[in-house]
Amino acid sequence: MTALDRSRKIIAELSAIPDQEDRFFHIMDMGKKSPGLDEPFKIPKYRIEGCASDLWLVPELKEGKCYFRTDSNAFITKGVASILAYVYSDATPEEVLALGPEFMRDAGVSQHLSPNRANGLASVARQIRLYAMAYKTLNLRSEARGPSSAGA
Repeated sequence: MTALDRSRKIIAELSAIPDQEDRFFHIMDMGKKSPGLDEPFKIPKYRIEGCASDLWLVPELKEGKCYFRTDSNAFITKGVASILAYVYSDATPEEVLALGPEFMRDAGVSQHLSPNRANGLASVARQIRLYAMAYKTLNLRSEARGPSSAGA
């Protein structure tokens, strides 16, 4: 499943909940079910600035694909961040960069967030894109070097 497929799945899932309050309860449940992060990852290096609550984003690049884990001390924030991590994880850096966070609006989420939470959503999405740009650069550098000549 691609990042675009996962975004469409989220849009369908959340759009099927007509009541905005029920939609946010569902997002909070998603946050409660998210595994979160162990304490060693809740450090300034991974903290997202611009969010009213504590929010962390831990990136990883494995076999050319991006993976993201999140956590927050607020369930709505944790739920929104976990949606972004779900959509953008297991995607190439190019996929991440090609898919903007507008799907959150299409799912009926971003336009109903408080200004502080909307700012947090934008900050997480921006940080995910920055990691994807950095990983894309790493991949390009690795490809430019070609296969290792070690052992030749």
